[in-house]
Amino acid sequence: MTDDELVTFLADHDAAIMGLENLTAKMLDQLPDLRIISRMGVGLDNVDPELLRSRGIRIGWKGGTNRRSVAELMIAFSICALRHVAPLYAAMRDGKRPRHRMGQHLSGRVVGLHGCGNVGKEVVRLLQPWGCHILTHDIRNYTEFYEEFDVKPVSMDELVARSEVLSLHIPLDDTTRGLYSGAVLEQMRDGAVLINTCRGGIIDESALKDSLLNGHLAAACIDAFAVEPPTDDDLLNAPNFLCTPHIGGSAVEARLAMGRAAINGIEENFLPEPGVFPFA
Repeated sequence: MTDDELVTFLADHDAAIMGLENLTAKMLDQLPDLRIISRMGVGLDNVDPELLRSRGIRIGWKGGTNRRSVAELMIAFSICALRHVAPLYAAMRDGKRPRHRMGQHLSGRVVGLHGCGNVGKEVVRLLQPWGCHILTHDIRNYTEFYEEFDVKPVSMDELVARSEVLSLHIPLDDTTRGLYSGAVLEQMRDGAVLINTCRGGIIDESALKDSLLNGHLAAACIDAFAVEPPTDDDLLNAPNFLCTPHIGGSAVEARLAMGRAAINGIEENFLPEPGVFPFA
């Protein structure tokens, strides 16, 4: 929908269930009856808590409703990257018929998780049978969880330098936008795999392309881009690059959970406050 179509659709309603649509101040000026916005999904990067609070608009939101779906995609990405599935499939499809290519087990690898919230914790649980050495960096402290699952909290520098598979599970905000710059990617160990199933805009995609093409990174698997759909064909066609069109939460089970949470959010909601969870 265009902005005008969305305003027309929401006119005279006091509550709305919304996904990735963005309501600007100009649009809200035309929706004086709107009192509740319930999020269909877990991302909040398109929500302005100060704007909503100033107008007394409450928000319905529940984190983690798609955690299993995203975590399973991360596991799939890890195996595909370590076993060169993407380039071997491309070669087979193009008629080259490669004989074999040596890969690595996921079992026993050093897996780093930048962010150990709902999705990060689910990844940790799913990795238990694999015997991985799990590192994490998070602004929050989950001491009891770390102790229960033998997860080692480390600095971001150590996470980047030590991880053989580094997976991002952080929100997009002013502190994370462009965080994985060329300088940070250079600090990653040679032959590492970088995975992003959270939000686009966190990784410098031009620098990522350079790190893939010069062989510094063994592979990257990306489900979220700064601009969607992505437009950099050189990145998309890199032989050691595997991508999907933001399907992390696109499982039937996850979509049902998100829908139920959004419906509940019409009754269970709160007045957002900048700097206070989940906007901290």
